[in-house]
Amino acid sequence: MFDGILFDLDGTLWDAVPAVAKSWTLGLKELGFDRPPITPEELFPCMGMLLSDIGDVLLPTLSREEQDKAIRYCCDAENAYLAEHGAALYPGVAETLGVLSQKYPLFIVSNCQTGYIEAFFQGVGLEKYFSGYESAGNTGLTKAENIALVVKRHGLKKPVYVGDTALDHKSATEAGVPFIFAAYGFGSVEGTPAIQSMQELPGLLENLEA
Repeated sequence: MFDGILFDLDGTLWDAVPAVAKSWTLGLKELGFDRPPITPEELFPCMGMLLSDIGDVLLPTLSREEQDKAIRYCCDAENAYLAEHGAALYPGVAETLGVLSQKYPLFIVSNCQTGYIEAFFQGVGLEKYFSGYESAGNTGLTKAENIALVVKRHGLKKPVYVGDTALDHKSATEAGVPFIFAAYGFGSVEGTPAIQSMQELPGLLENLEA
């Protein structure tokens, strides 16, 4: 039987793209950047990227130093906005986490900045279901390394990772953790167990454990 479930955040538990686009537009305006508002469509391909890569996509004309300064400011604005306003959970996430937490310890491992997971908890009130979390912003490690870190930290022997992108799949595989594809999210992964909604996860876990 699995002894822990690790979740990606963006594209797996919630869709924060519209809220993040709004917060980044406000942040860049406060910094005095003269550019059109960031749209969800523009931000969508950036979800799950490291922050340095996002700077190259959204602010390509700036120097690395200017990108880093703008990204740090926007991340702070983003965290504050999401903590206050939250974002859209995928259908059934809250209820399913409540069910799963009665049987498994739950964790989040994300490529997000420091404070983002805490903003998620504050914005949607789901912290009570999780036993731990880690992010690239906190450790400076890759997602594979952070998955392995959480597994080791909590003494997990048979965990599973749930994510929505090829990077999630690759990272879980590198960490030696089985992967379940959240097919309703942002990416595309083939040849692995998949769910079309969060409500399907308990049943799939039971089948995989049988």
